[in-house]
Parts: sequence; structure tokens; C-alpha cells
Amino acid sequence: EKHLVLLRDGRTLIGYLRSIDQFANLVLHQTVERIHVGKKYGDIPRGIFVVRGENVVLLGEIDLEKESDTPLQQVSIEEILEEQRVEQQAKQESEKLKVQALKERGLSVPRVDTLDEY
Repeated sequence: EKHLVLLRDGRTLIGYLRSIDQFANLVLHQTVERIHVGKKYGDIPRGIFVVRGENVVLLGEIDLEKESDTPLQQVSIEEILEEQRVEQQAKQESEKLKVQALKERGLSVPRVDTLDEY
């Protein structure tokens, strides 16, 4: 059966579940990484994919009959990667403005990369 896997880092994988163990480690076959930006999405072929169980947030079976009934528009890999880059750049600019506004008010926000992961 075809499954969707949401990873801890936000990536979405779609593929055929071939194996799972007691630690929720997964092996996916014919895997694609699906990138969503707004109302568009793109699929990047990844082949066989091994996912460590601690990185799995969600695992669900895809209903093949309803898979094509989506309001999203499929675009090319290059186009979706460009859209993703633009979206991330806008997000970074927004964060910079937020941090600057807080600094002007005498507040400080700890940087994300300095916080513990757990």
C-alpha cells in the first residue's frame, strides 16, 4: 500500500511501505519527496528510502481513489524548488524584522540554533 510519512524536519515522503520494525524504522520503495508551497506541489523522486523511527511524526495510508481529488496544482521540480526558496527567503526577512523590532523594545529572543533540540 502507498503511504505518506511526515518527518520531524517537515519533509513529506510518499512511497510504498516495504518494512517496519519495533522502533518504527521504515523502508519505503518508489519514494517521492513532496514539497508544498501555497496551492502548488512538486514531487522529487528519491527511490528506496530508509527512515529512522525517531524522525517519523506521522505515518498514514493514502486512499488511491481520493489521491487525484486535490485542489493543489502539480508543477515541475524546478518550479517548486524556486517557489520554496522564495518562500524561505521571505520567512527569513520576516524573522529579521521581528527580531529587530524586539531589540528596539529592549527584548531579546534566543536564536533557534542555540536551543537544545529536546
